[in-house]
Amino acid sequence: MTVKIYSTPTCPWCHKVKEFLTAHKVDFKDFDVSKDREAAQEMVKFSGQMGVPVLNINGELVVGFDEGRIRNLLKLK
Repeated sequence: MTVKIYSTPTCPWCHKVKEFLTAHKVDFKDFDVSKDREAAQEMVKFSGQMGVPVLNINGELVVGFDEGRIRNLLKLK
């Protein structure tokens, strides 16, 4: 399972989604798009979004902290 999070340090929803994944023992790779221009471009190309958080879960797009969709994609109860 591959989980990528595109985030910024000042985004409260980014912190919430990372806390949620950590609490459920889901490994993820975090990309700080405020400092990583390549990751920011990758995020926009993948999602069409400029806002964060954006998640890529096995190639599936999640914009924002959509807990229901994240649970479904990760098969969490």
